[in-house]
Amino acid sequence: MALSLQELSDRMEINDLIVRYSTAVDRRDWDLYETLFTDDATIDYTEAGGIKGDRLTVRNWLAEVMPNFPGFQHMISNSEVTLAGDTASGRTMLFNPMVLAKPEGGTHVAFVGLWYNDHFVRTAQGWKFASRYEEVSWMHNWPEDFAVPST
Repeated sequence: MALSLQELSDRMEINDLIVRYSTAVDRRDWDLYETLFTDDATIDYTEAGGIKGDRLTVRNWLAEVMPNFPGFQHMISNSEVTLAGDTASGRTMLFNPMVLAKPEGGTHVAFVGLWYNDHFVRTAQGWKFASRYEEVSWMHNWPEDFAVPST
């Protein structure tokens, strides 16, 4: 099945949006992060120990919490996108090594594999996330007593 130019463009724009998300988080660019979501978007990180909320609530939470992690990378792959006119859904794999600060000093490296389950919408500013849900697949080398730092 051949894709139309519009479908190709939509897929490329959605892929760029997914990449910008990882870039925003890894650079701790919370202004960029906020622009990636619709005003009424829902973001749900609860399965990984985070919060669920609107884009501003989650943005502010990330800005407070992420400095507790000395290092991390969001490496995405295997994006599956289903287009439906001005909306789309997607599922993208994430491999996320994270450096955790130990309370007694030093660091600990842990790993998480998850999927981003997304709904997208075309807006006047381009494609945006209408919702994002993190589905945890596995965690490796996480301290048993680890909890996401509270704000």
